[in-house]
Amino acid sequence: MEVTRTLARFIVNQRYADIPQKVRHEAARSFLNWVGCAVGASRHETVERALAALSEFSGPREATVLGRGDRLDIMLAALMNGTTSHTFDFDDTHLKTVIHPSGPVASAILALAERKPVKGEDFVHAFILGVEAECRIGNAVYPSHYDVGWHITATTGVFGAAAAAGRLLGLSEQQMVWALGIAATQSSGVREMFGTMVKPMHPGNAARNGLLAALLASKNFTSAEQGIEGRRGFANVLATARNYAEITEKLGETWEISLNTYKPYACGIVEHPAIDGCVQLRNEYKLKPEDIESIALKVHPLVLELTGKKTPQTGLEGKFSVYHSSAVAIVHGAAGEEQYSDEVVRDPRVIALRDKVMATVESGIHEDQVRIAIRLKGGKVLEKYVEHAVGSLGKPMSDADLETKFRGLAQGILSQGETDNLIRLCWDVGKLKDVGEVARASVPAVAAKSKARAR
Repeated sequence: MEVTRTLARFIVNQRYADIPQKVRHEAARSFLNWVGCAVGASRHETVERALAALSEFSGPREATVLGRGDRLDIMLAALMNGTTSHTFDFDDTHLKTVIHPSGPVASAILALAERKPVKGEDFVHAFILGVEAECRIGNAVYPSHYDVGWHITATTGVFGAAAAAGRLLGLSEQQMVWALGIAATQSSGVREMFGTMVKPMHPGNAARNGLLAALLASKNFTSAEQGIEGRRGFANVLATARNYAEITEKLGETWEISLNTYKPYACGIVEHPAIDGCVQLRNEYKLKPEDIESIALKVHPLVLELTGKKTPQTGLEGKFSVYHSSAVAIVHGAAGEEQYSDEVVRDPRVIALRDKVMATVESGIHEDQVRIAIRLKGGKVLEKYVEHAVGSLGKPMSDADLETKFRGLAQGILSQGETDNLIRLCWDVGKLKDVGEVARASVPAVAAKSKARAR
């Protein structure tokens, strides 16, 4: 079975004209969401520390760190933008595999698009194909690959970045086979890093390594022919079970980006049903934390596996605590980035309610569902069943919702006029003559002037 070659042949030969308009629009939605997340996190301490460590080692400064005046070589820019876009844990999610698909792919090809002008149509085409590659490979090895501890966004994202960058570079079928092989040998990222600064670095590293793979392959740098399916290839080494049909069947007939979802809350996707339900109960009954005796959650097994931190100490750890997320949903009525600050995680009022949250697994419940029972101090029990959390495929965010989310992320970084312009460019990305315009428009005028003076 020629899995790697079959995928490479599809990526090289697929025609943009054959991609349905609905799929193209979903690509614009994904891109808009990704840019907003990257801009929003551009001043986070994770980003500041990474830039402090790496900026002085940059080569030609041809690409933009979104939301900042900093420019880096394309490899470091891909790394940084992939990191910023995942720092808030607010980016898109392919629910079937919990891959966050845009970060590795968009970060790699936007860096390329700043080095040499790329037309919007070519950019969107490469973006869709990159997402297709990483998610199909993810489908083939999920859940066993994830269960043993690999961070699937990192490990499959490198394939998506390589495929997308390779498409823009005009790789031949053989070169694309090599690019996927080079990507396979760089596939890494472990879940032990969740709740630390390393986790958001994973998509950035995948973007950089995927771009590296495509660039090497463009100069006929060789790799194994079966990087994915070989006896000692990606799927056999990094997973205990695999289904190659998920990669090779119905190529060009179904599109994985059509299954993309977007987060209304800035934390792990599996926590969203609990947040959604707690916010609803808070608003319906005007709940106050001091009125509550206990909060009981019936959840999918992944909730406790991924977000079972009972006593988070930092904002980043709070993103992986369904206990904290449920508590802030009641205390604040929200679960945005503010609710995952170090200050809020250590707030005595939040801690007191967090200690009253209990979560247990219920057989048969889906990942975007939850059963909540809040017992009040007077003995009354309030119940809520969330069948589809906001942001899931069953209850998706609208285009207007994504714009509102973008504006909230950009607030304090871009002016209203700059935000309006950037949103317009993201929606029109497929029509642009030079997609690098998006990156340049993400830089606030104040930062651009400051960097110019520094030079």
